[in-house]
Amino acid sequence: MNDPHKNSVAQLKKVADLLKKDYKDNKKVFEKAINKLKEPDNVYETKLEIKMDDGSKKKFQAYRSQHNNARGPYKGGIRYHENVSESEVKALSTWMTWKCAVTGIPYGGGKGGIIVNPKKLSTTELEKLSRAYSVFLTDKIGPWVDVPAPDVNTTGQIMAWMVDEYQNQLSKKGLIQENPLGTFTGKPLALGGSEGREEATGLGGVMVLEKLVEKMGYKKKKDVKIAIQGFGNVGYWFAKHAFDRGYTVVSVSDSKGGVYVEKGLNPDKVLTCKREKGSVQSCINGGSAISNEDVLELDVDILVPAALENVIHKDNADKVKAKAIIEMANGPVTPEADEILSEKKVTLIPDILANSGGVTVSYFEWAQNLQGYYWSREEVVTKLQPLMEDAFARMWQMKETHIVDGRMATYMTAVKRVVDAMILRGGF
Repeated sequence: MNDPHKNSVAQLKKVADLLKKDYKDNKKVFEKAINKLKEPDNVYETKLEIKMDDGSKKKFQAYRSQHNNARGPYKGGIRYHENVSESEVKALSTWMTWKCAVTGIPYGGGKGGIIVNPKKLSTTELEKLSRAYSVFLTDKIGPWVDVPAPDVNTTGQIMAWMVDEYQNQLSKKGLIQENPLGTFTGKPLALGGSEGREEATGLGGVMVLEKLVEKMGYKKKKDVKIAIQGFGNVGYWFAKHAFDRGYTVVSVSDSKGGVYVEKGLNPDKVLTCKREKGSVQSCINGGSAISNEDVLELDVDILVPAALENVIHKDNADKVKAKAIIEMANGPVTPEADEILSEKKVTLIPDILANSGGVTVSYFEWAQNLQGYYWSREEVVTKLQPLMEDAFARMWQMKETHIVDGRMATYMTAVKRVVDAMILRGGF
C-alpha cells in the first residue's frame, strides 16, 4: 500500500545522504536536525459534528499537520476529499516545508484536510462544516503561528467562512490583537485577497520556463515547442503567459482529451471555444484530436504535466520525447519514471519549484494583510519574478555543484535552508 508519509521520509533520507558532506564539521547536529524533520512538529485530529439539512447529525474526520516552523509560521492548504488521511496530511505538510524554503519565503509547512466529498453537501452544510473546522483550528493557528489556505476542493468562499468564524471565536475570547485576515490566504479580493493570485501558479511556472530555456541554449522563443497536459487554472495560465511571451504552444488537453496544432495554438481562443463547446477537442482549428496519453509522448521541447499526479510512470516514461519537463501538477512523475527520464537525459524541474508561484503570492497576500496595504497586479508580478528566478538559479547551482538531477537539486536546496535555520536556532 502506498504510504505518502513513508515516501516523504525516504525522500528526505536520500537528500540527507547527498547533503551530509556539507556538514562534516557539524555531523551530529545535522543528523539530529534530519531526524526531527522526519516527523511533523504537531498533528491534530478530531471528528467534526454538524447538523445536516434533514435534521440528522453527521461526523467528519478532520486533520491538521504542522511539519516545521524553523523558517516561519506553518503554511499550507486545507483539502476536502474522501481520500484524506493522516499519512497524506503529514506528507503534504513536509513537502510544503520544502516548497516554501525553495523560494525563500519565510514559512514552514502545514497541511489540513477533512474526509468528505463536498459535492454531496449543500451550501449550508458546507458552510457549517467549514466553520466547525475553523473552530477546531482557532487555538492552533494565527498570522504568526499557522496560515492555512485553499487546496483540493476548497475555495475562496470557504476561506471567507473560515476567517469569519476564526474572527468570531477570537472576539468571544477577547483575543484579537492583529488583523485576523492574515490567518488565511486564498481569500476573495473583497476580504483581503491578493491581486494576481488566480494566475500566480501558472505565471510562476513560465518565469521558470524562461530561465530553463536560457540554460538549454535556445536562441528564439518561437522555436521552443510546448505541450501542456491539463487546461484548468494552472494549465491555462501557463499556456497563456508562454504564448504571450512568444513560445509555441502546440498542444493542450482537458479531462476529455487534447488537441495538437503543429504551428501552434492561441490559448485564449481555445479557452473561449472550450467554454462554448465543452471540451478542447471541439476546438481543433487546423489541428488534430489526440488523447491525454498522446500529449505526454509528443515530440516537443518542453512537456508540462499540469493536471493529475502519477501520469508519467514506469510504463510510459520511455516514450517521452520532450527534452525537458516542467511539473506544474503535484507529483505528476513517479519515482520509477524519474530514474528512466534521468537515464534519457531529460531535464526535470520539479513541482515544489515549478508551481511555487501560488504559495509565493499567498505569502504576498499575508504580508499585505499584516500591513493593511494592498498592491496592484503589476506590483505582485514584479515582486514574484525575482523570487522565482532566484529559486531557479539556486537549484541550478546545486545541480551543477553536486552533479544531481533537477528534482534532487531542488530538494537539497530546500532541505539545506531548513536545516541551516534549525542549526542557527540551536537547542540540539
